Amino acid sequence: MNPVVHFEMPAEDTSRMSKFYETAFGWQTKQMGPEMGNYVLVTTSEADANDPSGRPKMPGTINGGFYMKSDDPLSQYPSVVIAVEDINAAMKKVKEAGGQVIGGMKKDGTADEIPGVGLFASIIDTEGNRISMLQPKSM
Repeated sequence: MNPVVHFEMPAEDTSRMSKFYETAFGWQTKQMGPEMGNYVLVTTSEADANDPSGRPKMPGTINGGFYMKSDDPLSQYPSVVIAVEDINAAMKKVKEAGGQVIGGMKKDGTADEIPGVGLFASIIDTEGNRISMLQPKSM
């Protein structure tokens, strides 16, 4: 199986959103720079110090991120990220199953790389939900 390993939530104001989740739930946030789209990394669970990928220590927990909403209707809703072993094969399976690959894809049809993280692509499932796939460097 391919597990859900990350979540993403849109924000109109990432600073305000970070403060809310830090205060209400004790989450930790880290603002990334413009080279990473001003994405905010969100830690909801203590990381395993022995795992260089920074995965959560407690099984079943995931971390996530906040991104800026845009006029694109697909950016208006939370999303999940699913880990896959081979992202190019997974993109092919998505298409065969009736889904659509919409982002994180180079002109040659291969997935984009998130430096230090892995290969990434966004898709639309058969019900119109935007989700993402990640082939982590550690897989």
